[in-house]
Amino acid sequence: MDGQQNNGKNKGGRNFKKNPSIHRYVFRLTDEENSKFLSLFEASGADNKAHFVTSILFEKPIKTVKVDIAAMDYYMRLTTLYGQFRSVGVNYNQIVKLLYRNFSEKKAAAYLFKLEKQTAELAKLCREITQLTEEFETKYLIKNEKK
Repeated sequence: MDGQQNNGKNKGGRNFKKNPSIHRYVFRLTDEENSKFLSLFEASGADNKAHFVTSILFEKPIKTVKVDIAAMDYYMRLTTLYGQFRSVGVNYNQIVKLLYRNFSEKKAAAYLFKLEKQTAELAKLCREITQLTEEFETKYLIKNEKK
């Protein structure tokens, strides 16, 4: 029976690695060092701590991605608002055509006067949004380089 077990065939299990990691190193960290290590590890997005440590030791580039949820949310809302402004512009042109087609000159002019007032308010709102966006970019999005 021993001759049958040692015939060179693998009965299953994991495939052998070509270059296995057999060397092991142990180091200890204080609580402060550990918290800093864990924050760097989480920011790197590495799969496991061993790969993270070897990438630091051998100076491989570490990818760090920080996502600002507030800035992303603001950008998404601003994009939808811009889309609404575009649709208002399209509707504005359609309304002017319909007014002149379906109403008399006098009545169409009266409605256009009301439409112009609303358009002026919309333009004022657009300027305020632009100003708020510029403030947001200067405060939160644009990084000042330290010299």
